[in-house]
Amino acid sequence: MAHQKFFAYAVPLFLFFIALEYVYTKRRGKNYFQFAETVANLNVGIAERLLDVFTIIPFYYFFDYVYTHYAFFHFKIGPLAYLFLFLLTDFVWYWYHRLAHEVNVFWAVHVVHHQSDDFNYTVSARITVFQSVVRCLFWAALPLMGFPPHIIATFLLIHGIYPFFTHTQAIGKLGWLEYIIVTPSHHRVHHSSNPEYLDKNYGDMLIIWDKIFGTFIEEKDEPIYGLTKSLNSHSFLWQHFHYILELILAFRSAEGIKAKTAVIFGRPDTVDPRYRLYLEKRLLNIRPSVPTTNGMRVYISVQTAISLILLFCLIYWIDSLSFVQSLLLSTFIVVSLINSGAIMEQRNWIFYLEYLRMVILLTATWLYFPNMLTGTSILLLSVILIYFFKPIKKRYFALMYQTALG
Repeated sequence: MAHQKFFAYAVPLFLFFIALEYVYTKRRGKNYFQFAETVANLNVGIAERLLDVFTIIPFYYFFDYVYTHYAFFHFKIGPLAYLFLFLLTDFVWYWYHRLAHEVNVFWAVHVVHHQSDDFNYTVSARITVFQSVVRCLFWAALPLMGFPPHIIATFLLIHGIYPFFTHTQAIGKLGWLEYIIVTPSHHRVHHSSNPEYLDKNYGDMLIIWDKIFGTFIEEKDEPIYGLTKSLNSHSFLWQHFHYILELILAFRSAEGIKAKTAVIFGRPDTVDPRYRLYLEKRLLNIRPSVPTTNGMRVYISVQTAISLILLFCLIYWIDSLSFVQSLLLSTFIVVSLINSGAIMEQRNWIFYLEYLRMVILLTATWLYFPNMLTGTSILLLSVILIYFFKPIKKRYFALMYQTALG
């Protein structure tokens, strides 16, 4: 389908602009990209794009169901309707975004977008599929008001593209445009953890909503990016689930319905920070900061590039793939993303993920070439991998971390 091809081409297009920003800022003597942060940002983006492949159609049919059965009106499509829909879409986004910062249950899925200590185009990719689901519920107001789903999809596509270009430090203030649209300057404020900048500039395309509802502030002091308490982790799983786990602990500790409800719908700054410390100690086991080795950087870079290529192929040829093929390819990508984060955290269990990826590859090979030669080769390779498990593991860690972790 045409729209799927478009989403596939969006992958190399966005990578082009990321590379362009990197080269431009480097030539200006600026260091806006850190290796680990860049990989972590791209990994989250790859996962979201991957899961979008399987959720975009259900989202569309959800909008269509709301429009068909519950719409208050049925707008006649024309210039005025398009203008109204544009304003309404941006208005809904403002309130979704604002509540995502002010309500715990929504912040739990939005927090991932703000975890990076960098601020560049890769940060725009840092969106989870959980956030997409919540956003979809807010945007259900559009078909409810009487706008056809196919028109809504076009406007949401614009809202998906435009914010990409506001995630940059390479562009300064834009003169009179600063009074109308959301600019990189406005969004730098939004992503900063400076006390005076917190919970400001929620707009997506128009800055007027922030000015109307009192959440606008101009960029003056140099922003400091990331969370008020830095995440200090590049673990793919920890990034996605740490705040959900914090809320679970807070909910279990709260006494009474009123207190438990306050945990779910209260503000993020009311959650006791000791829950994060407890979880970090129990689950994260943060190690002293160790510089990445050349082996790690090369391996992770190649692995990330392969994940991006596989993502492009999956989106582009999704109609030609069977369910099992799509599932295997998707699982391989997700395991690779988890693996990259675990390597940067220098976890011992990454080696088991490598074997899991090998199992996925061998299974896919058998499904594509189910013959005696393939079966014999897979069996022989499996025996070798199992028999030489310990020496391979030792050599793997020596190459990756320049030491054998055991």
